[in-house]
Amino acid sequence: MFLRKEMAEHNKHLADAAQKAGVIQPWEYAVFQNHGYMGLYNGLGAKEIHSKKGLKKSQNILDHMGSTELAANLFRATQTEEKLRRENIKGKQKANQTHYEVGKKVRDTIKEIGGTMPEDLPTEESVKMIESEKNNKLNKNNEK
Repeated sequence: MFLRKEMAEHNKHLADAAQKAGVIQPWEYAVFQNHGYMGLYNGLGAKEIHSKKGLKKSQNILDHMGSTELAANLFRATQTEEKLRRENIKGKQKANQTHYEVGKKVRDTIKEIGGTMPEDLPTEESVKMIESEKNNKLNKNNEK
């Protein structure tokens, strides 16, 4: 749950950095995000990841990632944000390319250390479901 919350927070920072680079419209941000996924997931975009992981269109990919996969995506997001800002990258194409390249570098690192590729990691139960169950248990314990 911690990593998922961190991912949500850093996606806001990434969106801000992307906007400063020229990624303005919501559809442009979706394309930008897809480039990061394609770098990290060996060419797979959000739709293909949904399909590979057996998720419905309405389900958020990030909500069904385990800690290893979330950590890889968090690293991709934080490093892309930093690179966009540090190098003052301007233009949608350059921002998209940067996101792809950072995702690819994260993938290459996982491969180099012998890790499991993100697309091969298991689909996890929804973090929202886990959080709801945790809250229910807490509420039941507080009622006692």
